[in-house]
Amino acid sequence: MVRESLGQILLSTTLSGNFVLAMFLGMCPFLGVTQNVSLAFPLGLATSFVIIIASLSAYGLNLILGILHLEFLRLICYIVVIASAVQLVEMFVKKSSPALFRALGIYLPLITTNCAVLGVALFQTSREYNFVQSLTFAIGGGIGFTLALVLLASVRERVQLAEVPDIAQGTALVLMLAGVLSLSFMGFAGLGG
Repeated sequence: MVRESLGQILLSTTLSGNFVLAMFLGMCPFLGVTQNVSLAFPLGLATSFVIIIASLSAYGLNLILGILHLEFLRLICYIVVIASAVQLVEMFVKKSSPALFRALGIYLPLITTNCAVLGVALFQTSREYNFVQSLTFAIGGGIGFTLALVLLASVRERVQLAEVPDIAQGTALVLMLAGVLSLSFMGFAGLGG
């Protein structure tokens, strides 16, 4: 069992160990859905919900598979749980906000293949977190993922109003902004002990 305080887990997962800006997991929605905050924030919330469900399910599945000596099925089980959670989110968003469902487009079902979601489940299992630590890790991962999306979307909205040289427009500018955000989050390394 890992001896980390809940505050350390939450802080490191949100800031210095951010899945998007430090580990470069979940880059597809990070680069694709961050044109504006009105799309980035709901996708961040949806992904956070899936991360939390996947984390809690992974903890339970890990216990059950360990008892049954079926650890080799761990990855397949995690993927099934993630896909099921994404289907629930997709149905909820489609029913509650059809306009948002259409605006998010392919990125909503692509949460299933988001490496950050699977990464949370695999990292917490390898670190042997208990239930509360797993939940804290998932919440921190969701907050960090949403924070990264909203920060990049905010900066991209602001840059649309600026005069940018032709050579740095488009994808090049987005990658430069992502790199600067990543460097700034690396400044949090070592925070909390």
